[in-house]
Amino acid sequence: MSIRRPLLLPLSPLYGAVLAVKWQMLRFGWLKQRRLASVVISVGSVSAGGAGKTPVVMALAGMLRRRGYAITILTRGFGRAPKTVERVEPYGDAAWFGDEPVLLAQRTGVPVFVGADRYSAGLLAEQAEAPGKIAVHLLDDGFQHRKLARDIDVVLLTQEDVEDTLLPAGNLREPLSMLREADVIVVREEEAERLQHFITDLPQKKKPIAVWVIRRRLSLDGDAEKPLSARPLAFCGIARPKGFTDMLLAEGCLPVETTIYPDHHAYTDYDIKHLLEAARQHGADGFVTTEKDAVKLTPVMREHLEAAGPLVVARLSAELVDEQAALLQLLAMEKRLDRRSQNR
Repeated sequence: MSIRRPLLLPLSPLYGAVLAVKWQMLRFGWLKQRRLASVVISVGSVSAGGAGKTPVVMALAGMLRRRGYAITILTRGFGRAPKTVERVEPYGDAAWFGDEPVLLAQRTGVPVFVGADRYSAGLLAEQAEAPGKIAVHLLDDGFQHRKLARDIDVVLLTQEDVEDTLLPAGNLREPLSMLREADVIVVREEEAERLQHFITDLPQKKKPIAVWVIRRRLSLDGDAEKPLSARPLAFCGIARPKGFTDMLLAEGCLPVETTIYPDHHAYTDYDIKHLLEAARQHGADGFVTTEKDAVKLTPVMREHLEAAGPLVVARLSAELVDEQAALLQLLAMEKRLDRRSQNR
């Protein structure tokens, strides 16, 4: 078991007890849920970040969109200043909309609606729904957001989660036993065999939990004018930076140094100066970062970095190993998806 903050371990049982009370209140109907008119598929995790939800939301959006469904994404926009509920501009200000909402809007091409109140975001989305298509809301990071009723719960699980403990000593937002509430558990291809025994031993609901396997890929192509440098400095502000650095190494990218910021870090001019100084000290001839970090860099920040060397953005994508089986399972879980689109 991973205990990240040992001094806080006595508080973890208290945190777990509060969660248990919340779930019981929900189960007995003492916590009210609001329901949208369209199908809601939640994509969440049991951990406090870094499980890889964003690439899975992208993969599901692409799969369902190709089959003719009208897709919208509902997301909170962690760390954003305004409390408004609005549609995300794909190349808008990440400080206003949130880094992940902007990235989702850019990569998927589907409407993304952001707001702490995901029900209100869904109502706004439904006002713009295209007629003649089956509408599906993808609820980003929704496993803990029980104020909005969902039709299907898709929950990511990693080996790191299985070895973790509850907040505040660890990073788990839910006891692992709560995975029994999932309709689908998503695992990474490289961890699927190790996690299969754990999933098999979970207490089952009346309906069996489906297991989807995803294959992740990191793209470092760059372009002809800005290829990946031979000695890049890597930087990121994500929940699990080791995953990023491990994938860079797997792709043959060997950064001379890695600068790590907190998750959802908002970059400042001071940070850019610090990165430039670190690059000079370590003899770096360029930079590599994540898409989530890149959307927070202003044009001026990019210009300053690129004056010292090319800035390459590592693009993380995920695909379902058996997409057709996953679609058939979704259709079986939610009958409102049964009407076939013209593309099927």
